[in-house]
Amino acid sequence: MESKKKLRSTEPRRIILQEIKHSKSHPTADDIYEIVKKKVPRVSLGTIYRNLEVLCQEGLIQRIEMGGAQKRFDGQTENHYHFRCLNCGKIEDLTEGSLEEIEKALNKLSPYEVLGHRIELTGRCHPCKSSNKSSESEAAQNCN
Repeated sequence: MESKKKLRSTEPRRIILQEIKHSKSHPTADDIYEIVKKKVPRVSLGTIYRNLEVLCQEGLIQRIEMGGAQKRFDGQTENHYHFRCLNCGKIEDLTEGSLEEIEKALNKLSPYEVLGHRIELTGRCHPCKSSNKSSESEAAQNCN
């Protein structure tokens, strides 16, 4: 683990970081707890929350916050786009497009110095779109 300061590398912290870095699903704290608990049975949910906070503060992971929804965590810390399905709640990374061009344009339009940004696009994912407005529970099953 690389960080600004030397972090104690505990087993739960190593597993949390590893799982988030390898996950494409942007897991919640509860999701991470279930994964870590299988490997470290005595781990507490409080330990998960504390370690997630430390890893975010150290810039090793990022927190994705959406109004009213559970926080999710992302192992990709560079600026990038997210797509969130309004039906099933699935979040995916989008890699198309030039973030540098957006930052340059924003710097020209604004008196502020733009150092980064987070962009979230919303809509319906392919399975939900394909279900042609079927019930939300059916759409959620298609995404899993």
